[in-house]
Amino acid sequence: MMNPPSATPRLAWWRRLWSLLFSWRPRPTGPAAEPEPAPLLDPDPIPVPPPVQLPLPLVSGSQPEGNPAPAWCALGCSVQGAQHVRHGQPNQDALLWLPDSGQGPPLILAVADGHGSARCFRSQVGSRLAVQTATQHLLEFVQSWRDTGNLSLVKRAAEDFLPQKITQSWTEAVGQHLAAEPFTDQEREHLKSTAGESALVKVEADPVSAYGSTVMAVAVTADYLLFLQQGDGDILVVSPDGEVSRPLPGDERLMANETTSLSQPKDVRSFRLAFQVLGGADPALVLVSTDGYSNSFQNEKGFLKVGSDLLGTIRAEGVDAVAAQLRGWLDETSAGGSGDDITLGLLCRRQALLAPPPPIQEKPETSPPVAPLHTGEQP
Repeated sequence: MMNPPSATPRLAWWRRLWSLLFSWRPRPTGPAAEPEPAPLLDPDPIPVPPPVQLPLPLVSGSQPEGNPAPAWCALGCSVQGAQHVRHGQPNQDALLWLPDSGQGPPLILAVADGHGSARCFRSQVGSRLAVQTATQHLLEFVQSWRDTGNLSLVKRAAEDFLPQKITQSWTEAVGQHLAAEPFTDQEREHLKSTAGESALVKVEADPVSAYGSTVMAVAVTADYLLFLQQGDGDILVVSPDGEVSRPLPGDERLMANETTSLSQPKDVRSFRLAFQVLGGADPALVLVSTDGYSNSFQNEKGFLKVGSDLLGTIRAEGVDAVAAQLRGWLDETSAGGSGDDITLGLLCRRQALLAPPPPIQEKPETSPPVAPLHTGEQP
């Protein structure tokens, strides 16, 4: 009797399987044992093609070949104000950037200023929570929207999502801190003695207000810059040629010591936000500072000049040298100026930090000598 056509291949397959089962030996388990290769049922396996190497996506969308994303770095310093040193008060500012390396994109930098009034006796905690929540949510945002090519949609999403989310998360973080560390009798007595019984009653009714703080944050990706601010303080943009401008509109409610605050949920609409697409007139520097810095200058012109001066100093001495000197500069500024805490964060576009070549000016041989021009204010 003849076997069907499929019997011979099937028999051969069983023979291979049978031989493999009887040729199996337990593998040694000692420390010097080397793993044996797994047996193949088919001596001629189908070749597997090598994996395709795909380019890693950039945080804010793909970049064309030959046009890499600009490299940015962060540096900064926060110093205790001269008056706070004299009165034994803590530094109520905070500064933070993500990632910790200070290299990007993506790169997020946030600065916060605790209110520091008698009623805001935990504002140094509030400012620290403010920079933590702002940097975390901004980093998550730019990563979530990195593959979206429609930057108008990204801007709209930032406006609709970030102010509410940062305020909500900050309030929740304050609640967690308060639950872990309730107000002490000493804090209550100090508030009562400095601001009166009515202040204590208000804080007991609204304990979040004790943590009151502002917040400013900047996110840089390969495609855009995102600026965000609640309350007072300053964000400046410095172009490669030293021109200084403000990316955000002013807020007429920020007068004297009055400011909007994260501690007031109604102020969520007071967030100011700006969006700048990169790839054209990109800035060389972005400065973020608490109002203790700008209040140390006699006028707006003197403060804005800080931007161009810093750009020139970084080009002449390097980022590391400026980072090493920041604390001394800010201490000196506070002592001779506002006396308040001062925090300064910088985002630097490395390519723009290279000193530009001097312009070539061709003059006829008979032209008269040109007198040197003096720019800036005289001391």
